[in-house]
Amino acid sequence: MTDSELNTTVYYDDDADRSHIDDKTVAVIGYGSQGHAHSQNLAESGVDVVVGLREDSSSRAAAEADGLRVETPAEAAAEADIVSILVPDTVQPAVFENIRGGIEAGDTVQFAHGFNIHYNQIRPPEDVDVTMVAPKSPGHLVRRNYESGQGTPGLVAVYQNVTGDAREEALAYAHGIGCTRAGVIETTFREETETDLFGEQAVLCGGMTALVKEGYETLVDAGYSPEMAYFECLNEMKLIVDLMYEGGLSNMWDSVSDTAEYGGLTRGDDVIDDHARERMEEILEAVQDGTFAREWIAENQAGRPSYTQLKHAEETHHIEQVGEPLRDLFAWADEESDDAETAEAAADD
Repeated sequence: MTDSELNTTVYYDDDADRSHIDDKTVAVIGYGSQGHAHSQNLAESGVDVVVGLREDSSSRAAAEADGLRVETPAEAAAEADIVSILVPDTVQPAVFENIRGGIEAGDTVQFAHGFNIHYNQIRPPEDVDVTMVAPKSPGHLVRRNYESGQGTPGLVAVYQNVTGDAREEALAYAHGIGCTRAGVIETTFREETETDLFGEQAVLCGGMTALVKEGYETLVDAGYSPEMAYFECLNEMKLIVDLMYEGGLSNMWDSVSDTAEYGGLTRGDDVIDDHARERMEEILEAVQDGTFAREWIAENQAGRPSYTQLKHAEETHHIEQVGEPLRDLFAWADEESDDAETAEAAADD
């Protein structure tokens, strides 16, 4: 259905025709964060699923224990009508070349992220459909929401529509994993890829963590206790984000004190100022023109030297040393530990 206020199309359960997938075999390549959720949800929705994993994959035993049929990636792709490639972006091109021979005309190659298609790291055959069904959530929540009868919002996109049924088939797949219960937004491979990368870098992962660390260091350097700095700049971030998630920015402003609202409204732009906006525009341009993609591909080809160094610096930052023992003191630590273990167990294969 189309919502004129949103200027986009949002699909729900009633918009998905399961006949487009019920008589087909889906090969899910990979059994990591998304792979395990898609496989199990589809199977429990009555879809014929085969999981494609290397013979030496540590995930084979887990997939079989979950009651799923497991073949090598090449064997699974050759058997399937829909090949859903859910291994990490960095290994997808090599995996695709391994399975390419089993993909026949009229089949569908499906992704959960548009990176390798948009940046031409994978060039699919011209006689197949190419689609994307992308849950906007980590895989363990896609699975948990399905089991609880709830849904996970998602995106759907079509890159090649050779058969004429690509969108309908993708919606049926989205129904099978539970996304249409919550709502699926129609987009394009380009839009999904570029907005996803920008959001990760400038706001969600890069911008947010940098802001947290700078705030923490400002308070500690001014003589305040690391524990107080941790709570004010990191722990309370969740409270604010939850309010925004539930009802937007207005809901957050309505929920905090007048003092917090006035302080935020008058000082926020002093931190995230015109210079920050200029840097965001530069980040977006590097995503749009492929600079970031080329950098990330070269980094992987070189063995990830910069990535490893930066990751180590992040893991050893003082806020991590303060936060770990502090979190263990509070009642919510056990619940969040269980969530973290679930996510870790579903790490990409």
